[in-house]
Formats: sequence, C-alpha cells, structure tokens
Amino acid sequence: MENCIFCRIAAGEIPSATLFEDDRVRVILDLGPAAPGHALVLPKEHHKDATEMPEDLLGHAMAVGARVGAAQMKAMGYEGFNLVQNNGEPAGQSVFHFHLHVIPRRTGDGVLGLWRPGESTPEGLAQTAACLKPLLEA
Repeated sequence: MENCIFCRIAAGEIPSATLFEDDRVRVILDLGPAAPGHALVLPKEHHKDATEMPEDLLGHAMAVGARVGAAQMKAMGYEGFNLVQNNGEPAGQSVFHFHLHVIPRRTGDGVLGLWRPGESTPEGLAQTAACLKPLLEA
C-alpha cells in the first residue's frame, strides 16, 4: 500500500536503522523504544494484522523476532525479551501494518507488563472454550 509508512520502510523507501533484512521481512529499531534495542519486525507484504497474515509468514516473523531477542540479550546484556504484537486499535495497534515488537528486558526495568492476571473458574473456562473451539477446528 503506497500510503502505509511501514510498507515504505520495509521496502527501503524511507530510511531506518535496519538490523536485519531478508526477502520477507525487515527488522528496524523502534523510534520510540520501551528500552534501548527495542526493534520491530516488518513484513515486506502489507497485512493489516495477524488475522490477515499467511501462517508461514507469521511463523517467519516470530522466528526472526526470537533471533533478534537472542541478539539483544547477547550483545546488550539483557536477561529476556517480549515479543508483542497488537491487533486492532483497542489492543494498542496504531499502525495498521502487521509488526512484531521485540522489547529487550532486564529484571526490575520498570517496563510494565501487558496485562494483570485475572481470575476464572473451571466453569467459566469451559464456557469460553466451548465458544472458541468450534471456530478453531474448522
């Protein structure tokens, strides 16, 4: 899409601090990092979010993200990393081109988690599973 900034970055039309590139993705440093080294995995094909991505490309993006996280730990002394991918505005997506955040982490770094654990019951879990399972088995 010609109006999509991430399409233009992934295609190399807009300069970026590129960490890695292959025929399917480009990995860049995030301009508003949660921590130094925070990177984005951008597919070169435009897909709005994970629901529109082919499974093989989703898997490739995740594998590349894991490689980037391992590099962040080795090169920068981080202890771990988050792979974060938001789908839809209510989930925090602000650019509607699939992108995977690779956020390096250290113990006590102050970066907030993605959610607070809630509570459930066996009955509630069974009811939720009954709603979702038929759609996943198709």
